[in-house]
Amino acid sequence: QVQVVESGGGSVQTGGSLRLTCTVSGYTFSELALGWFRQRPGKEREFVAAIARRGASSDYANAVRGRFTVSRDNANNIGYLQMHTVKDEDTANYSCAAVPGPWGGKRSEDYRYWGQGTQVTVSS
Repeated sequence: QVQVVESGGGSVQTGGSLRLTCTVSGYTFSELALGWFRQRPGKEREFVAAIARRGASSDYANAVRGRFTVSRDNANNIGYLQMHTVKDEDTANYSCAAVPGPWGGKRSEDYRYWGQGTQVTVSS
């Protein structure tokens, strides 16, 4: 049974930084492409960032490009979403998703395994 677990959420002030982590058990981590998605209050779930299984490629939503960085450490089976210069509109529940293969992309339906999410609240 594959389990995805996010951590690192919490409260952060506008302009601050936060790092989310994603761990996966039950599957060889380096064989999984990862994606980060978020759901803001009253909104549909949206793509945030994706990273290839070897970490060579990544992609970002326009809303976070230049402020967020997605990365992974396959030796330690952990993925990261580093958030900088956060804005009020970054307040959301952030989920890590995984799919076997080289790349997951931007569509949530292309990911097979999902975590429960971690809440990020940005306040001024």
